[in-house]
Amino acid sequence: MFTRRQLLRTGTVAGASAFTGPVLRGDRRTSTEEAPPAAHDGLLDPARIPKYVTPLFVVPPMPPAAGEPGMDVYHIAAREFVQQILPDGFPATTVFGYGSARDPATFRYPGYTIEAIVGRPVRVTWANQLMSSSGKFRPHLLPVDPSILWANPPGGVHGRDSRPTFRRTPGPYRGPVPFVTHLHGGHNVEESDGYPEAWYLPPARDIPLGFARVGTVYERYREEARERTGVVWKPGSAVFQYANDQRATTLWYHSHELGLTRLNVYAGLAGLYLLRGGLADLPAGVLPGPAPRLSDLPGSRAYEVPLVIADRSFTTDGSLFFPRSRGFFGDVPPEGPFVPTTDVPPIWNPEFFGTTMVVNGTTWPAFEVEPRRYRLRLLNACNTRTLILKIVTDPLAPRPVEPAVPLWMLGSDGGFLPTPVPLDSVLLGVGERADVLVDLTGLRPGTGLYLINEGPDEPYGGGTPGVTFAPADPATTGQVMRLEVIRPASVDTSVPPDQLRLPTLIPLGPATRTRQVSMNEMESVFFADAPTEVLLGTLDSTGAGRPLPWDAPVTEDPELNSTEIWELHNFTNDGHPIHLHLVQFQVLNRQRFDGPVRPAESSESGYKDTVLALPGEITRIKATFDQRGQFVWHCHILDHEDSEMMRPYHVGPPSGASQTHAGQGPYDR
Repeated sequence: MFTRRQLLRTGTVAGASAFTGPVLRGDRRTSTEEAPPAAHDGLLDPARIPKYVTPLFVVPPMPPAAGEPGMDVYHIAAREFVQQILPDGFPATTVFGYGSARDPATFRYPGYTIEAIVGRPVRVTWANQLMSSSGKFRPHLLPVDPSILWANPPGGVHGRDSRPTFRRTPGPYRGPVPFVTHLHGGHNVEESDGYPEAWYLPPARDIPLGFARVGTVYERYREEARERTGVVWKPGSAVFQYANDQRATTLWYHSHELGLTRLNVYAGLAGLYLLRGGLADLPAGVLPGPAPRLSDLPGSRAYEVPLVIADRSFTTDGSLFFPRSRGFFGDVPPEGPFVPTTDVPPIWNPEFFGTTMVVNGTTWPAFEVEPRRYRLRLLNACNTRTLILKIVTDPLAPRPVEPAVPLWMLGSDGGFLPTPVPLDSVLLGVGERADVLVDLTGLRPGTGLYLINEGPDEPYGGGTPGVTFAPADPATTGQVMRLEVIRPASVDTSVPPDQLRLPTLIPLGPATRTRQVSMNEMESVFFADAPTEVLLGTLDSTGAGRPLPWDAPVTEDPELNSTEIWELHNFTNDGHPIHLHLVQFQVLNRQRFDGPVRPAESSESGYKDTVLALPGEITRIKATFDQRGQFVWHCHILDHEDSEMMRPYHVGPPSGASQTHAGQGPYDR
């Protein structure tokens, strides 16, 4: 039996047929790493990149600006700069990244960590400074597909945030970069949530005439923010205020524009946001610490360490590589034809997997550890890849590998679990976080351990590595980081993981409504087995998926302060990490379409904001919607999110905003 990848290797790609509209996909597909030879020209072979020669960069805190009474204030900008991501001796890489607008030395990918305290607001001015020193806009580092639904500044005020039409196949957009930031997992008011249509361009002096400078809802949110906080947003910026009225946990901030999130995050616009204190935290000293501090001197050691894990590909000149053509994916002929001749976008790829693992902004780093306990804050910041993380002694051993030490999972997206859970491996979909304790007590100095990845080099669909799917290449994407045990330099007074007592978790109350929503993949009518977009939606009267585009009227409209159960029906062949803005939910259970109900995993026993919805299954979650306004829910595979696998939802009565969007309206493409 041929797999999809084997068929692609033979060059068997169906030809064009008459266009009648999108087709709902329901067949099995694997992603393809194989591509036409031209697509590989200039790519850096990951086997040439030496591993474990660069020390792990321990991400420091973001320095605040001058504070105001009762809150912390930050001025953070997005800029373009050069960073040594590959080992010394290789070219540096141009990236986008965050930093303190008042301190050029703080700009780095990933961004420095924002430290916040429960109950103490944080106010951030997010500035789009993707400009040259002379004030001219900088075009994107990566190829922007202007044929999908996206921010579309060239469309002007009446055509922004839409899918433009073309008379011939367009090349990549080379104009100024839209930008807006979302605090992922934050309990935010709508104007501070980083809504995808609240983007803004840099205040460059050469913005082309007729371009929209802001997204559809930016001006309305600017007025809402002024009324709520009295703060005025200046051109090229937005001022978001975070109440931090939730449980202590690991959040993260990242770029979040309509149709551009995959590119802006891949280029480097992401960082951690750690919320501490309150009744759902532990006293100082119980867990390993300290975390990195602003006052740290060179050589200081941290025992609470953030690990932002991503996959990237590079060219031989050190540049980030991202596909410039749909032909790279291998499911259509390299030269198309594409939009408008067919229904296939010319640049967007359904999924992209990098060839090289990057942790805290460096490839395959080495981390010196003492024989003691460490607290690791893990974030899957990949675009598509699901990670299955494990600590082993031999990184090249046949998969699955026997773990060397357990990973004690203490918390997930929404804070601590009810009790610590010892795991052989930690499964993280894109956007998910894990608060993990690793006990290295008693290990001899000189011992080498490895953090490996047993997730697949293709979309994850559930199962066991090495049994139901091929795990990541052990020589490249199957390795993440080396841990090198050195002599102890500290006394560990933290509590052993099997003796920890975590804060009480208060469950949500009973639900008043159950909603059924769906995940659907649409197939080209010109090329067999070629996805054109991935859509969320509802169910029809027969129980089949009813796909809806981004700009269809809102269908999820919970009442203010209501608690609902959402049943996520996955009609595709891939697992999707589904993220709901605003809320932290509880995962109730899962059920195959034709099978019995099974409980949530032990690692999902706390609060979550992102959940892996597996193919052919119903995943049930429960959430309380306690903030009025318009928010979004979406797949956090960024290539899917940018292909309209995102829908708005509205809490409470309308607040003067139409619950539809600019664009085509109901699904009639």
